[in-house]
Amino acid sequence: MKRGYAAVTQATTRHPVRIGVQLRQQHTTYQSYADAVRRAEDLGVDTIWDWDHFFPLTGDPQGSNFEGWTLLTAMATLTQRAEIGCLVTCNSYRHATLLADMAKTVDHISNGRLILGIGAGWFERDYQEYGYEFGTAGSRLASLEKGLQMIKGHWQVCAPKPIRNPIPILLGGGGEKVTLRLVAQYANISNTFGDPPTVAHKMQVLDNWCTKVGRNPKEIERSISLPRRVSLSQLEAYLQVGATHILVEVDPPWNFDFLRTVLRWRNERSS
Repeated sequence: MKRGYAAVTQATTRHPVRIGVQLRQQHTTYQSYADAVRRAEDLGVDTIWDWDHFFPLTGDPQGSNFEGWTLLTAMATLTQRAEIGCLVTCNSYRHATLLADMAKTVDHISNGRLILGIGAGWFERDYQEYGYEFGTAGSRLASLEKGLQMIKGHWQVCAPKPIRNPIPILLGGGGEKVTLRLVAQYANISNTFGDPPTVAHKMQVLDNWCTKVGRNPKEIERSISLPRRVSLSQLEAYLQVGATHILVEVDPPWNFDFLRTVLRWRNERSS
């Protein structure tokens, strides 16, 4: 094992290797995006994600961008097999009960294939231009915890109930004092980023939080958003530290070459 990498813990060994793709809906048309979603599923990805931003994050800041949850309803009808979600929903942009109803609705449209990706929010321009209070990191995290409680509670009383009840929650972020505690308490999937030693450390912190809150760490799938194109040896390194759900980012004009490489790697490992 490479120096600085933690051993795989029992918390992560039960989850299969899964590959997801985040198709970032900036600087594109709906027709082009829909085609990319279909192509991604045809390639064999396990999960397909958009994002929850109101403006592009790269390129022309005034360029085109589509709203994430409206787009998820289309993604539900464009796909048949892959799970779908928003990586990640900003908790601040919608009342928690409304978001729970939105998630329930997309869950039904997709026949139980939605993952609710959620986080505290960070892109200040979205807040400023749409009139949301940006606050502080602490206030946004406190709001996220309250929102998670409300969402999970609403799914128990709403009609109709979600098909997959409760809908699995992916919580994005690696903050060690609050975010990973919230993962241990409320989430089914953790999503973080960084090089393998960094991810290994985050996994250990999450395991420690699971112990503190009485959660079985084996219940939590660990996902990693790749920072760039990485080598196959680096993919193996992520598996060594427990990240079994690998997420690849793709922007228009939808070059899927690296995604194909990662999918071949997954298939060869499982053959």
